Amino acid sequence: MEMSPQFKQFDAIVVGSGQGGNPLAMALASAGWQVAMVEREHVGGSCINKGCTPTKTMIASARIAYLVNRAKDYGVNSSSGSVDFSKVLKRKNDMVQSFRSGSRKKLTSTAGLSLIEGNARFVGEKQLEVEMLSGGKEYIRADKIIIDTGASPSMPPIPGIDKAGALDSTSIMEVEGIPEHLLIIGGGYVGLEFSQMFRRFGSRVTIVQRGSQLLTSEDQDIAEEVTSILRQEGVEVLLNADTAGIDVPDRKKIVLKIKGDGEEKVVQGSHLLVAVGRVPNTTILDPEAAGISVDERGFIPVNDQLETSVPGIFAIGDVNGGPAFTHVSYDDHKVLLKNLLEGGNAGVSGRLLPYVVFTDPQLGRVGITEKQAQERGYDYRVAKIPMSWVARAIETDETRGLMKAVVDHKTGQILGAAVLGIEGGELMAALQVAMLGGLPYTVLRDGMFAHPTLAESFNTLFGSLES
Repeated sequence: MEMSPQFKQFDAIVVGSGQGGNPLAMALASAGWQVAMVEREHVGGSCINKGCTPTKTMIASARIAYLVNRAKDYGVNSSSGSVDFSKVLKRKNDMVQSFRSGSRKKLTSTAGLSLIEGNARFVGEKQLEVEMLSGGKEYIRADKIIIDTGASPSMPPIPGIDKAGALDSTSIMEVEGIPEHLLIIGGGYVGLEFSQMFRRFGSRVTIVQRGSQLLTSEDQDIAEEVTSILRQEGVEVLLNADTAGIDVPDRKKIVLKIKGDGEEKVVQGSHLLVAVGRVPNTTILDPEAAGISVDERGFIPVNDQLETSVPGIFAIGDVNGGPAFTHVSYDDHKVLLKNLLEGGNAGVSGRLLPYVVFTDPQLGRVGITEKQAQERGYDYRVAKIPMSWVARAIETDETRGLMKAVVDHKTGQILGAAVLGIEGGELMAALQVAMLGGLPYTVLRDGMFAHPTLAESFNTLFGSLES
């Protein structure tokens, strides 16, 4: 007769050591809870290991290559600006390892927190079986369980894709050598960041975008300016281009069959990156075994307090189907801390969502777009100036892009903003602070900012509303 497993009891179990799960587990343990952290691969989640840290490290190397090649524009004589890709990868890997080991040290040094390394799956409502990486199984349970398992790149069902050796946003950062011609399916922020990066490393790059514009959630004028910038750098951008099939005639060629605008064509390259979205990491976890509802894509729906369909079980970060940004997951953990430790009733609705597309120049976005303002029936005005009107941008010869803000005509409140320009993310954050503080645009229009800084452009931007 098979014996029932003995479950070790914890106060809380956190499944996944991402940028929300880690601080949450440590804070709960520091408050006296007995906490289990289950991680199946690397401590730190996607951000440290596969996302923000490695990509932005490589983007920094690509920008240096770009600047060296532009040195003559500044009156500086420089060498060829050739790229040692092996050193680029080593720098990236060293950075990832440093961040990963730092996160692991913090977890393992926290009293009351047990790091369990293995694959977790539900075997009951609040019971988990963990298949240990070291072998064997452990059984754990808790009244509070937090799912932070994240998401992974998806592969669309394009005929022939299984033979193409398609790369995703993780494997593209491990390629041996710089691709001769990189084909990218997808015109979102992942595809755009890698397109510019590898173009600057020396690859020929082609983006194949199914829709009529890149960055489909942005206003058309912003998307068109991003497209223009990429094309200036030699990136080929194909819009209204649906990839109908893929052929691999030999080991050195990948051929995309493209349909769009009433015609068919083929595009040939040496490597293929697929960047068309992500799928939740819930298959192995088997949330249905705990009675947890999932949607048709496998994401775990949650209420305003991030609770799943099962009371006491929560889902934070990418796995709940919300905006897939590290800072969202981190903010989720703060909501749970307030509710679990302070007896609060904090929620996630009404949060002001910022994000940055780390192209060069950056695109910083916060709040709603002009299109969304129209759809929601706002009486609004638009403030917009090119970066070529900004003194600091002119002096640094970084004048590509534009600044745009949507303002409520009645209240003067800033409803949203996009800054496509040098340090666009930082300028966006300053506008976000004004929005969080409820400041009308006139405060920024009339405020005195140091000269010459990028921030003084707010005078000009919001002054444009009066012209």
